[in-house]
Amino acid sequence: MDTEQVKRLVGVQAVDTLVKSGMKLGLGTGSTAIHAVNRVGELLRQGQLQDILAVPTSFQTMVACQQLGISLTTLNDPASDGRLDLTVDGADEVGPSWNLIKGGGAAMLIEKVVAHASDRYCIIVHSSKLSTRLGEKAPIPVEVVPEALLTASRRLEAMGGEVQLRMATKKAGPVISDHGNLVLDVSFSEPFDPAGLEARIMGIPGVTANGIFTRPVNDLFVGYPDGRVEHESK
Repeated sequence: MDTEQVKRLVGVQAVDTLVKSGMKLGLGTGSTAIHAVNRVGELLRQGQLQDILAVPTSFQTMVACQQLGISLTTLNDPASDGRLDLTVDGADEVGPSWNLIKGGGAAMLIEKVVAHASDRYCIIVHSSKLSTRLGEKAPIPVEVVPEALLTASRRLEAMGGEVQLRMATKKAGPVISDHGNLVLDVSFSEPFDPAGLEARIMGIPGVTANGIFTRPVNDLFVGYPDGRVEHESK
């Protein structure tokens, strides 16, 4: 199976396994998470799911939900009361202890807020995203306010990181997050403690989010090119 088929397979299986009628859902961002979003919309149209309220983690996901007829809410709405039953999202990298690097779509700020508001947290990935050491395959995205671009970059370099300002591919200039901020991609050649580095990066003035996710993952679905999908729970 090609990569897109595997992504669709893992997204469908996660939704079919975990999503129930009446749930308040967090719906993630990215090329794998969108297949879970599509499956929720499909099951709603078929009547197999009912009374779903979703919190999207980006403008991309919000637009997809609107097109699919998925009812939207926010964590500030009394209907959700700041809590979600389940969030389904992808990841750029999954380490051996299920710590994550996320933010390839520059949506890690709301993705992290939604993840921590969820009773259960489900991650869906292609097997190529698994690593033996966090940071082995993906840089750590760091969202910064524009005024802190240089000062935050220097602090990250002092921590041992190699810093690159993320540039857009279909427009001139840098990537701008949904909140109007810049994104730095930071690579570390040496192993690091995920929780410790996550906290240190957030201590830099001007940083609004970073892509290290240490919130425990409850369900991990991994899709393989041979069509297998492995599901583990903690």
